[in-house]
Amino acid sequence: MKFVVSSSELVKNLSNISGVIAPNPLVPILENFLFELDKTSLTVTASDMQTVMVADLMVDSGDTVSVAIPAKLLMDTLKSLPEQPISVSISNETFGVEITTSNGRFKIAGENPLDFPRAPQVNRNFNIELDSHILAAAINNTLFATSTDDLRPAMTGVYIDIQEENTTFVATDGHRLIRYRRTDIKSSTPTTMILPRKALNLIKISLPSNSVPVVTEFSNSNAFFSFGNIKLICRLIDERYPDYENVIPKANPHRMTVERSKFLNSLKRIAIFSNKTTHQIRLKITADELTISAEDLDYSNEAVEKISCEYVGDDMEIGFNAKFLAEMLSNISSSTITMELSLPNRAGLIIPSDKEENEDILMLVMPVMLNSYS
Repeated sequence: MKFVVSSSELVKNLSNISGVIAPNPLVPILENFLFELDKTSLTVTASDMQTVMVADLMVDSGDTVSVAIPAKLLMDTLKSLPEQPISVSISNETFGVEITTSNGRFKIAGENPLDFPRAPQVNRNFNIELDSHILAAAINNTLFATSTDDLRPAMTGVYIDIQEENTTFVATDGHRLIRYRRTDIKSSTPTTMILPRKALNLIKISLPSNSVPVVTEFSNSNAFFSFGNIKLICRLIDERYPDYENVIPKANPHRMTVERSKFLNSLKRIAIFSNKTTHQIRLKITADELTISAEDLDYSNEAVEKISCEYVGDDMEIGFNAKFLAEMLSNISSSTITMELSLPNRAGLIIPSDKEENEDILMLVMPVMLNSYS
Protein backbone atom coordinates (compact mmCIF):
# COMPACT_ATOMS: atom_id res chain seq x y z
CA MET A 1 0.00 0.00 0.00
CA LYS A 2 1.48 3.36 -0.94
CA PHE A 3 0.78 6.94 -1.92
CA VAL A 4 2.70 9.75 -3.61
CA VAL A 5 2.60 13.31 -2.26
CA SER A 6 4.55 16.56 -2.47
CA SER A 7 7.08 16.74 0.38
CA SER A 8 6.43 20.45 1.01
CA GLU A 9 2.65 19.97 0.99
CA LEU A 10 2.91 17.15 3.52
CA VAL A 11 5.27 19.15 5.77
CA LYS A 12 2.97 22.17 5.63
CA ASN A 13 -0.04 20.13 6.77
CA LEU A 14 1.87 18.23 9.44
CA SER A 15 3.24 21.52 10.79
CA ASN A 16 -0.29 22.91 11.08
CA ILE A 17 -1.37 20.11 13.41
CA SER A 18 1.88 19.05 15.13
CA GLY A 19 1.44 21.61 17.92
CA VAL A 20 -1.25 19.41 19.45
CA ILE A 21 1.25 16.70 20.35
CA ALA A 22 2.41 17.01 23.98
CA PRO A 23 6.16 16.72 24.75
CA ASN A 24 5.53 13.87 27.21
CA PRO A 25 2.08 12.41 26.45
CA LEU A 26 0.39 10.20 29.03
CA VAL A 27 -0.23 7.58 26.34
CA PRO A 28 2.85 6.73 24.18
CA ILE A 29 0.76 6.26 21.02
CA LEU A 30 0.03 10.01 21.12
CA GLU A 31 3.63 10.69 20.08
CA ASN A 32 2.45 9.63 16.61
CA PHE A 33 0.49 11.03 13.71
CA LEU A 34 -2.39 8.81 12.63
CA PHE A 35 -2.33 8.41 8.82
CA GLU A 36 -5.57 7.16 7.22
CA LEU A 37 -5.44 6.67 3.45
CA ASP A 38 -8.64 6.18 1.48
CA LYS A 39 -7.66 6.10 -2.19
CA THR A 40 -6.78 9.71 -3.11
CA SER A 41 -7.75 11.16 0.29
CA LEU A 42 -5.20 11.22 3.12
CA THR A 43 -6.35 12.19 6.62
CA VAL A 44 -3.68 12.92 9.24
CA THR A 45 -4.65 13.23 12.91
CA ALA A 46 -2.75 14.50 15.96
CA SER A 47 -4.13 14.34 19.50
CA ASP A 48 -3.34 14.92 23.17
CA MET A 49 -6.70 13.46 24.36
CA GLN A 50 -8.09 16.95 25.12
CA THR A 51 -7.51 18.49 21.68
CA VAL A 52 -7.54 16.82 18.28
CA MET A 53 -6.43 18.34 14.97
CA VAL A 54 -7.05 16.80 11.57
CA ALA A 55 -5.61 17.73 8.17
CA ASP A 56 -7.06 16.42 4.91
CA LEU A 57 -5.05 16.42 1.70
CA MET A 58 -5.20 14.86 -1.72
CA VAL A 59 -2.55 12.33 -2.74
CA ASP A 60 -1.83 10.06 -5.68
CA SER A 61 -3.01 6.59 -4.66
CA GLY A 62 -5.67 3.96 -5.09
CA ASP A 63 -5.12 2.10 -1.81
CA THR A 64 -6.73 2.06 1.63
CA VAL A 65 -4.51 1.74 4.71
CA SER A 66 -3.93 3.19 8.20
CA VAL A 67 -0.81 3.51 10.34
CA ALA A 68 0.52 5.52 13.30
CA ILE A 69 3.88 7.16 12.47
CA PRO A 70 6.27 8.73 15.05
CA ALA A 71 5.70 12.47 14.67
CA LYS A 72 9.13 13.88 15.54
CA LEU A 73 11.07 11.40 13.43
CA LEU A 74 8.78 11.98 10.45
CA MET A 75 8.85 15.77 10.76
CA ASP A 76 12.64 15.91 11.14
CA THR A 77 13.04 13.73 8.05
CA LEU A 78 10.61 15.66 5.84
CA LYS A 79 11.87 19.12 6.85
CA SER A 80 15.34 18.27 5.61
CA LEU A 81 14.11 17.27 2.16
CA PRO A 82 13.98 19.65 -0.80
CA GLU A 83 10.64 20.02 -2.55
CA GLN A 84 9.92 16.86 -4.54
CA PRO A 85 7.33 14.09 -4.94
CA ILE A 86 7.89 11.38 -2.32
CA SER A 87 6.51 7.85 -2.25
CA VAL A 88 5.29 6.48 1.09
CA SER A 89 4.81 2.71 1.35
CA ILE A 90 3.01 1.15 4.32
CA SER A 91 2.91 -2.50 5.37
CA ASN A 92 -0.47 -3.74 6.63
CA GLU A 93 1.20 -6.58 8.51
CA THR A 94 4.18 -4.93 10.27
CA PHE A 95 3.09 -1.24 10.07
CA GLY A 96 6.53 -0.46 8.67
CA VAL A 97 6.77 2.78 6.71
CA GLU A 98 9.20 3.39 3.87
CA ILE A 99 9.71 6.85 2.37
CA THR A 100 11.35 6.91 -1.05
CA THR A 101 12.78 10.14 -2.47
CA SER A 102 14.59 10.95 -5.71
CA ASN A 103 17.91 9.91 -4.22
CA GLY A 104 17.25 8.09 -0.95
CA ARG A 105 15.15 5.76 1.14
CA PHE A 106 14.07 6.01 4.80
CA LYS A 107 12.47 3.27 6.90
CA ILE A 108 10.36 4.10 9.96
CA ALA A 109 8.76 1.65 12.39
CA GLY A 110 5.08 2.56 12.57
CA GLU A 111 2.50 1.40 15.12
CA ASN A 112 -0.93 -0.19 15.09
CA PRO A 113 -3.49 2.50 14.19
CA LEU A 114 -6.14 0.78 16.33
CA ASP A 115 -4.22 1.92 19.42
CA PHE A 116 -4.70 5.56 18.46
CA PRO A 117 -7.68 7.09 20.34
CA ARG A 118 -10.67 8.08 18.26
CA ALA A 119 -11.58 11.75 18.04
CA PRO A 120 -14.51 12.73 20.31
CA GLN A 121 -17.85 13.19 18.64
CA VAL A 122 -19.43 16.62 18.81
CA ASN A 123 -23.19 16.48 19.26
CA ARG A 124 -23.60 19.61 17.24
CA ASN A 125 -26.53 21.28 18.97
CA PHE A 126 -25.25 24.80 18.27
CA ASN A 127 -23.28 26.21 15.34
CA ILE A 128 -22.20 29.52 13.92
CA GLU A 129 -20.10 30.56 10.91
CA LEU A 130 -17.69 33.49 11.01
CA ASP A 131 -14.86 34.98 9.01
CA SER A 132 -11.34 33.83 9.88
CA HIS A 133 -10.13 37.44 10.24
CA ILE A 134 -12.82 38.10 12.86
CA LEU A 135 -11.90 34.95 14.78
CA ALA A 136 -8.19 35.85 14.57
CA ALA A 137 -8.91 39.34 15.93
CA ALA A 138 -10.87 37.90 18.84
CA ILE A 139 -8.07 35.46 19.69
CA ASN A 140 -5.26 38.03 19.29
CA ASN A 141 -7.03 40.53 21.54
CA THR A 142 -7.67 38.11 24.40
CA LEU A 143 -5.38 35.08 24.41
CA PHE A 144 -2.33 36.84 25.89
CA ALA A 145 -4.27 37.75 29.05
CA THR A 146 -5.31 34.19 29.99
CA SER A 147 -3.89 32.70 33.17
CA THR A 148 -1.27 29.94 33.31
CA ASP A 149 -2.35 28.92 36.81
CA ASP A 150 -3.85 25.43 36.55
CA LEU A 151 -5.32 25.86 40.04
CA ARG A 152 -7.78 28.31 38.45
CA PRO A 153 -8.76 26.34 35.34
CA ALA A 154 -11.58 28.68 34.26
CA MET A 155 -9.12 31.53 33.84
CA THR A 156 -6.76 29.44 31.67
CA GLY A 157 -9.22 29.80 28.80
CA VAL A 158 -11.20 32.48 26.98
CA TYR A 159 -14.81 32.93 28.03
CA ILE A 160 -17.21 33.38 25.10
CA ASP A 161 -20.72 34.75 25.58
CA ILE A 162 -22.79 34.56 22.38
CA GLN A 163 -26.00 36.59 22.50
CA GLU A 164 -28.63 37.86 20.07
CA GLU A 165 -27.02 41.33 19.81
CA ASN A 166 -23.31 40.55 20.04
CA THR A 167 -20.62 38.15 21.19
CA THR A 168 -18.22 38.92 24.04
CA PHE A 169 -14.77 37.34 24.47
CA VAL A 170 -13.19 37.68 27.93
CA ALA A 171 -9.76 36.76 29.26
CA THR A 172 -8.22 37.45 32.67
CA ASP A 173 -5.35 36.27 34.85
CA GLY A 174 -6.39 38.22 37.95
CA HIS A 175 -4.00 41.10 37.24
CA ARG A 176 -5.56 42.26 33.98
CA LEU A 177 -8.77 41.66 32.09
CA ILE A 178 -9.69 41.99 28.41
CA ARG A 179 -13.27 42.33 27.22
CA TYR A 180 -13.52 42.13 23.45
CA ARG A 181 -16.99 42.48 21.95
CA ARG A 182 -18.17 41.95 18.36
CA THR A 183 -21.56 43.06 17.06
CA ASP A 184 -21.11 41.11 13.81
CA ILE A 185 -21.17 37.74 15.64
CA LYS A 186 -24.57 36.93 17.05
CA SER A 187 -27.03 34.09 17.40
CA SER A 188 -30.71 33.67 18.13
CA THR A 189 -29.68 30.89 20.54
CA PRO A 190 -27.63 32.47 23.37
CA THR A 191 -24.86 30.28 24.76
CA THR A 192 -21.67 30.56 26.82
CA MET A 193 -18.50 28.45 26.96
CA ILE A 194 -14.83 28.55 27.97
CA LEU A 195 -12.35 27.56 25.25
CA PRO A 196 -8.91 26.35 26.42
CA ARG A 197 -5.82 28.45 25.70
CA LYS A 198 -3.97 25.67 23.86
CA ALA A 199 -6.77 25.09 21.37
CA LEU A 200 -7.13 28.80 20.62
CA ASN A 201 -3.39 29.16 20.16
CA LEU A 202 -3.40 26.27 17.67
CA ILE A 203 -6.26 27.88 15.75
CA LYS A 204 -4.40 31.20 15.73
CA ILE A 205 -1.29 29.57 14.26
CA SER A 206 -3.22 27.53 11.69
CA LEU A 207 -5.59 30.20 10.34
CA PRO A 208 -4.60 31.21 6.80
CA SER A 209 -3.63 34.80 6.05
CA ASN A 210 -6.44 35.13 3.53
CA SER A 211 -10.05 35.37 4.61
CA VAL A 212 -11.86 32.01 4.81
CA PRO A 213 -15.11 30.95 6.50
CA VAL A 214 -14.74 29.15 9.83
CA VAL A 215 -17.52 26.76 10.83
CA THR A 216 -17.79 26.51 14.62
CA GLU A 217 -20.02 23.95 16.30
CA PHE A 218 -20.48 23.33 20.01
CA SER A 219 -21.90 20.71 22.31
CA ASN A 220 -22.02 20.67 26.11
CA SER A 221 -18.48 19.32 26.35
CA ASN A 222 -16.68 19.90 23.03
CA ALA A 223 -16.09 22.52 20.36
CA PHE A 224 -15.50 21.84 16.68
CA PHE A 225 -13.75 24.23 14.26
CA SER A 226 -13.38 23.68 10.54
CA PHE A 227 -11.56 25.94 8.07
CA GLY A 228 -9.90 25.08 4.79
CA ASN A 229 -8.65 21.49 5.08
CA ILE A 230 -8.10 21.74 8.87
CA LYS A 231 -10.42 20.53 11.62
CA LEU A 232 -9.94 21.01 15.35
CA ILE A 233 -11.93 19.43 18.16
CA CYS A 234 -11.29 20.46 21.76
CA ARG A 235 -12.82 19.77 25.15
CA LEU A 236 -14.44 22.83 26.74
CA ILE A 237 -13.38 23.91 30.23
CA ASP A 238 -16.19 22.83 32.54
CA GLU A 239 -15.85 25.55 35.18
CA ARG A 240 -17.72 28.65 36.29
CA TYR A 241 -16.14 31.83 34.93
CA PRO A 242 -15.60 34.76 37.35
CA ASP A 243 -18.18 37.55 37.32
CA TYR A 244 -15.92 39.85 35.32
CA GLU A 245 -18.41 42.71 34.91
CA ASN A 246 -18.32 43.39 38.65
CA VAL A 247 -14.59 44.18 38.63
CA ILE A 248 -14.86 46.80 35.87
CA PRO A 249 -15.08 50.22 37.59
CA LYS A 250 -18.03 52.22 36.32
CA ALA A 251 -17.15 55.75 37.55
CA ASN A 252 -13.80 56.91 36.15
CA PRO A 253 -13.64 60.72 36.20
CA HIS A 254 -9.95 60.98 35.27
CA ARG A 255 -9.20 60.49 31.56
CA MET A 256 -5.78 60.56 29.91
CA THR A 257 -5.34 60.38 26.14
CA VAL A 258 -1.84 59.63 24.87
CA GLU A 259 -0.07 58.42 21.73
CA ARG A 260 0.20 54.66 22.12
CA SER A 261 3.60 54.07 20.49
CA LYS A 262 5.24 56.95 22.36
CA PHE A 263 3.80 55.69 25.67
CA LEU A 264 4.84 52.10 24.94
CA ASN A 265 8.40 52.93 23.89
CA SER A 266 8.94 55.11 26.94
CA LEU A 267 7.43 52.44 29.18
CA LYS A 268 9.79 49.79 27.81
CA ARG A 269 12.84 51.98 28.47
CA ILE A 270 11.77 52.88 32.00
CA ALA A 271 10.87 49.26 32.80
CA ILE A 272 14.53 48.29 32.38
CA PHE A 273 15.22 50.18 35.61
CA SER A 274 12.30 48.75 37.60
CA ASN A 275 12.56 46.12 40.30
CA LYS A 276 13.01 42.72 38.63
CA THR A 277 10.46 41.13 40.97
CA THR A 278 7.63 43.68 41.04
CA HIS A 279 8.27 45.39 37.64
CA GLN A 280 6.70 48.45 39.24
CA ILE A 281 6.56 51.73 37.34
CA ARG A 282 4.97 54.99 38.47
CA LEU A 283 2.74 57.22 36.37
CA LYS A 284 2.40 60.84 37.46
CA ILE A 285 -0.28 62.55 35.39
CA THR A 286 -0.96 66.27 35.11
CA ALA A 287 -2.96 68.38 32.65
CA ASP A 288 -0.63 67.99 29.67
CA GLU A 289 2.22 65.79 30.85
CA LEU A 290 2.75 62.14 31.77
CA THR A 291 5.82 61.34 33.87
CA ILE A 292 6.89 57.69 33.83
CA SER A 293 9.45 56.62 36.43
CA ALA A 294 10.92 53.52 38.02
CA GLU A 295 13.50 52.71 40.65
CA ASP A 296 15.24 49.54 41.75
CA LEU A 297 16.24 50.20 45.36
CA ASP A 298 18.32 47.00 45.50
CA TYR A 299 20.75 48.31 42.87
CA SER A 300 20.21 52.10 43.17
CA ASN A 301 19.00 52.26 39.55
CA GLU A 302 16.34 54.74 38.50
CA ALA A 303 14.91 56.32 35.38
CA VAL A 304 12.33 58.96 34.50
CA GLU A 305 10.84 60.25 31.25
CA LYS A 306 8.15 62.77 30.40
CA ILE A 307 5.81 62.67 27.42
CA SER A 308 2.92 64.88 26.38
CA CYS A 309 -0.68 63.83 26.92
CA GLU A 310 -4.18 65.21 27.24
CA TYR A 311 -5.65 64.80 30.69
CA VAL A 312 -8.94 65.71 32.31
CA GLY A 313 -9.12 65.29 36.09
CA ASP A 314 -7.13 65.90 39.24
CA ASP A 315 -3.38 65.32 39.26
CA MET A 316 -2.70 61.66 40.05
CA GLU A 317 0.07 59.21 40.80
CA ILE A 318 -0.57 55.52 40.25
CA GLY A 319 1.61 52.43 39.99
CA PHE A 320 1.36 49.54 37.54
CA ASN A 321 3.25 46.38 36.64
CA ALA A 322 5.27 47.49 33.61
CA LYS A 323 5.28 44.00 32.12
CA PHE A 324 1.48 43.74 32.09
CA LEU A 325 0.95 47.32 30.91
CA ALA A 326 3.47 46.99 28.06
CA GLU A 327 1.98 43.70 26.86
CA MET A 328 -1.48 45.22 26.74
CA LEU A 329 -0.29 48.27 24.80
CA SER A 330 1.64 45.99 22.42
CA ASN A 331 -1.57 44.15 21.54
CA ILE A 332 -3.40 47.33 20.53
CA SER A 333 -3.20 48.60 16.95
CA SER A 334 -4.78 51.98 17.71
CA SER A 335 -2.54 55.05 17.29
CA THR A 336 -3.86 56.60 20.51
CA ILE A 337 -5.37 55.20 23.68
CA THR A 338 -7.46 56.62 26.50
CA MET A 339 -6.75 55.56 30.07
CA GLU A 340 -9.66 56.00 32.46
CA LEU A 341 -8.83 56.17 36.18
CA SER A 342 -10.67 56.72 39.44
CA LEU A 343 -8.32 56.24 42.43
CA PRO A 344 -4.67 55.12 42.79
CA ASN A 345 -5.86 51.85 44.36
CA ARG A 346 -8.52 51.11 41.76
CA ALA A 347 -8.12 49.38 38.39
CA GLY A 348 -7.35 51.47 35.33
CA LEU A 349 -9.15 51.04 32.02
CA ILE A 350 -7.39 51.23 28.67
CA ILE A 351 -9.61 51.98 25.67
CA PRO A 352 -8.23 52.16 22.10
CA SER A 353 -9.29 55.30 20.25
CA ASP A 354 -9.31 53.60 16.83
CA LYS A 355 -11.57 50.57 16.48
CA GLU A 356 -13.31 48.68 13.73
CA GLU A 357 -16.96 49.45 13.18
CA ASN A 358 -18.17 46.20 14.73
CA GLU A 359 -15.78 45.86 17.67
CA ASP A 360 -15.48 47.21 21.19
CA ILE A 361 -12.31 46.70 23.24
CA LEU A 362 -11.85 47.35 26.95
CA MET A 363 -8.68 46.46 28.84
CA LEU A 364 -8.45 46.53 32.63
CA VAL A 365 -5.17 46.52 34.54
CA MET A 366 -4.84 46.33 38.32
CA PRO A 367 -2.60 48.90 40.08
CA VAL A 368 0.33 48.02 42.35
CA MET A 369 1.16 49.68 45.66
CA LEU A 370 3.58 52.53 45.12
CA ASN A 371 6.93 52.46 46.90
CA SER A 372 7.94 55.44 48.99
CA TYR A 373 10.55 56.83 46.63
CA SER A 374 9.87 60.26 45.18
